[in-house]
Amino acid sequence: MLNKITRNAFILLAFGFAFSTSDLSAQSSNDEPSTGGSSNKTGKTRSYKEARVLMSSTAKQVQKVAEALERQKIVKAPDPLNKGQFIEKEEDDPDFIEARRLLTELLNRQDELKSYDRSVMWNYWGYIYFSDEDYDNAMRSYERLLNEPEATISLRTASLLTLAQLNLVKENWDKGIALILQWMDEVENVTAQSHSLLGQAYYQKKDYVRSRKSIEEAIRIAEEVENYRPKEQWYVLLAACLYELKEAKVVSDQYALEQQVLIYEILVNYYPKKLYFIQLGGTYAQMEREQDYMLVLKAAFDKDLLDKESEYLALAQLLLLYKNPYWAAQVLVSGQKKKIVIKNEKTGEEETFPVVKDTEKNLKLLADSWRMAQEINKAIPVLERAAKMSQDGDLYVLLGNLYLFEDRMEDSIRAIEMGLKKPKVKSRSQAQLVLGQAHFELENFEEAKKQFRAAARDEDKRIKTTANSWIKYAENESIRVKNLALRREFIEKSNAKAQSKNS
Repeated sequence: MLNKITRNAFILLAFGFAFSTSDLSAQSSNDEPSTGGSSNKTGKTRSYKEARVLMSSTAKQVQKVAEALERQKIVKAPDPLNKGQFIEKEEDDPDFIEARRLLTELLNRQDELKSYDRSVMWNYWGYIYFSDEDYDNAMRSYERLLNEPEATISLRTASLLTLAQLNLVKENWDKGIALILQWMDEVENVTAQSHSLLGQAYYQKKDYVRSRKSIEEAIRIAEEVENYRPKEQWYVLLAACLYELKEAKVVSDQYALEQQVLIYEILVNYYPKKLYFIQLGGTYAQMEREQDYMLVLKAAFDKDLLDKESEYLALAQLLLLYKNPYWAAQVLVSGQKKKIVIKNEKTGEEETFPVVKDTEKNLKLLADSWRMAQEINKAIPVLERAAKMSQDGDLYVLLGNLYLFEDRMEDSIRAIEMGLKKPKVKSRSQAQLVLGQAHFELENFEEAKKQFRAAARDEDKRIKTTANSWIKYAENESIRVKNLALRREFIEKSNAKAQSKNS
């Protein structure tokens, strides 16, 4: 069923006869407007009345039809201002049975009616069928209306457009397009909406050039003539046209991407949906405008539009790329906290999961973000969790480095030793260097030199040189510490002897 506004529009259309009798001329492609021919002019003209008057008997019958369709009933509905209370309100309750009966009476004596009376009758029949979603009979009714020579121009043009739409619903694209073009020829002001309708029809016919042109004209008229914001779907269709034209090599990839960027920028501004942020970001990525891609994803994040792990990870990686590690970490933590509900296919039960899962890879990324942001105290517990999941030893070695940075030498030794026990370590000699340094700081010089000697066997000259330097340093420091200890012992013994003599 149509809503009240639409229904009343039909009713007003049927009663669209004024008392003015001025004539208007409208050119028709042929003598059968309902055939939906092209919009080329043939020179034939048909004169239509702007307004006419119904026969008295017909007017009474039509009035009854209108009253039946406008019928309302009083119902009780929840009071929006007072919870638990009810108010009486009017609800549409059209009497289609009575309307059909009255229209059938008119139909049975249609030969007695004037052409204008029949046009009004066919308009109501079209409305009735349209309301019942009986589009075939609705189309036939409007076609009969169009064939009435005394139909007013308002009835005629409205029926042309309705018939065009019905043909499009039935996927009769060619006829629908022809009817729209015919309607455009017969009206004084062509609307943005009609151009958009034409654009949609052309798109269904895969005529993307004409579709694009029609949609661009719809947008122009809406902005410059009718002074309203173009509809969301128009921009979406325009972007789709550009994609198809790019795929068909009608326009270049670069041109299509530049135009799509402009469209998606409008969409995220006027209609800020997640889809448009993602499409804009994806287009930026295709154009290698990675910083713009980052900014778009960040804007979507700020609006809480992101709900996929890949989106959070992409944003975090881009933030790291552009030296924003703190924000990268914040994005990942937010993704860990945000929950999504997924239905278990086996049990049918709903389960809750974090958007960003605690996988080794994700935890490593988070730890790296905190580390690069100089938030070592936040990086360490995250890296500890990641290291426990890892099959190799590299994360434990990295953890050992962080412990060393924080002067937690024993923890550093423990972590690196756990890493070296793993079957795979990217650079064992590098790990041994760090392990040696931790032992060195604890003055475990013999163990430190052992680790440095192991590292010095590496074929990498840089590591070999560094390890040998540490060996010499450890040996010298060992001697220095021993000498200090001996000197301290000597001083303590001397002080003890002096005290003994004095006593």
